[in-house]
Amino acid sequence: MKASRIAAAGAVAASAVVVLSSPAFAHVSVSPEGTAAKGGYATVNFKVPNERDDASTTKLEVNLPMDHPLASVQPEAIDGWKVEVTRSKLDKPVELHGEKIDEAVSKVTWTATGKGIEPGYFQKFPLSVGQLPEDTDELVFKALQTYSNKEVVRWIEVPKDGEEEPESPAPVLALSAATEDHHGGSGADADQASDSKDGDDAKAASAETSAAEPADSSDTTARVLGIVGIVVGAAGVAYGVLAGRRRTSTSA
Repeated sequence: MKASRIAAAGAVAASAVVVLSSPAFAHVSVSPEGTAAKGGYATVNFKVPNERDDASTTKLEVNLPMDHPLASVQPEAIDGWKVEVTRSKLDKPVELHGEKIDEAVSKVTWTATGKGIEPGYFQKFPLSVGQLPEDTDELVFKALQTYSNKEVVRWIEVPKDGEEEPESPAPVLALSAATEDHHGGSGADADQASDSKDGDDAKAASAETSAAEPADSSDTTARVLGIVGIVVGAAGVAYGVLAGRRRTSTSA
């Protein structure tokens, strides 16, 4: 009886943990491909999970931070989705990297042209953005997720340091330290660097193989000679034994 009570209590506790922790991994989030360095460009992905069992996600609206406007915002074409980019006038023109701008992209909206994100699935929505600001460590993107049943989930609560994560946190992009070339660590630059590294690794491997071939050849020759020597020695011993037996037989 006691064991069954303990098991039941454990099951309830486990269920509570699952229920309480589910918002932590089920919300709309944003992350860079590679790094998002201050002053550079980056490709970022908005990951949108479907949290409903009886409805599909049919629309995503991402609001860009106007306190740190981005001069360049380009969405990637996604099959089954229509994308709309909204630009807005800034309250006060700002100077970005030596150029004054008075408007910037304020919102990007993806609308499903088909089934959308069905229950049990998630979708990534990529954006190429830049240049990233150099006077902040993060960018907050408030997002609205609309379901086929007309329900709207507002991911707009800004997480605060030292406090528990809010129930509906806004996607936050962490910015890394500026790099010398101000291009970050994603996109074509990262691919080119990776290809170069792969080429260097291949050359090094080829050189190691070439250097190892003579040693392998010498080692093989030594082994063959050793085996031949053993065989010859064994044959000599056998011959000596037979000769001895013959001499003994003749004497008898």
